[in-house]
Amino acid sequence: MADLEKQVQEGSSTISPQVTHVDGHNPNVVYMTKPSTKFANPTPLGLFSFASTTLILSLYNLRTRGITVPNAVVGQAIGVGGLGQILAGIGEFFVGNMFGCTAFTSFGGFWLAWAIIQIPDSGIAAAYAVNEFTAQQKNDAIAIWLITWFIVTFLLFLASFRSNVATSLVFFFLFLTFILLAAGDFTERVGVIKAGGAMGVVTAFQAFYTGCAVLYTPEATYFRLPVLDLPKRRN
Repeated sequence: MADLEKQVQEGSSTISPQVTHVDGHNPNVVYMTKPSTKFANPTPLGLFSFASTTLILSLYNLRTRGITVPNAVVGQAIGVGGLGQILAGIGEFFVGNMFGCTAFTSFGGFWLAWAIIQIPDSGIAAAYAVNEFTAQQKNDAIAIWLITWFIVTFLLFLASFRSNVATSLVFFFLFLTFILLAAGDFTERVGVIKAGGAMGVVTAFQAFYTGCAVLYTPEATYFRLPVLDLPKRRN
């Protein structure tokens, strides 16, 4: 048997270095197989971390209840959107999912970076408050940052074409969100930022749906959510 370890003879029994079962046909032979290592699927953690943080900030961008200062979500961005997604990305690395590892780790870093910008002691926002000239640069600088993440998201969207429709839609809605928010910062028009917030809400709920589709297994629930698998490459 190819998966057996080297067996050691002891008396009338054959014992492998680690015992797992006894040969049913020959009770004097005790076999050992390598213990299987099983990792939990980290995808729901990453998607829920992303979705919840995106939803909160998007509602702020919509000016929900008159909110214009988004700093209440900084803790969420660090602990959930940031660390939660990075942990999910590490988990995807161990289960061999290159796409998931890249996406979750990247966006975990995005949320940590966003949170650092909002923290006063980082000095980033203060650097633009020196005078009127530098103050005008802040929105443009943030917009360029968002455009960069639009590019990252679009590239990930292209890499999702052989996964499923649910996953692809997350990245499709997200790159629309980034382009609208960047346009809002460039033009300083509240209406465009609100449009970006609305698209962010759509993105968040799509991510919630996709996470639930992975989490709701036959072992966990009595129903499944369709994700509409896309055609896979044939060898």
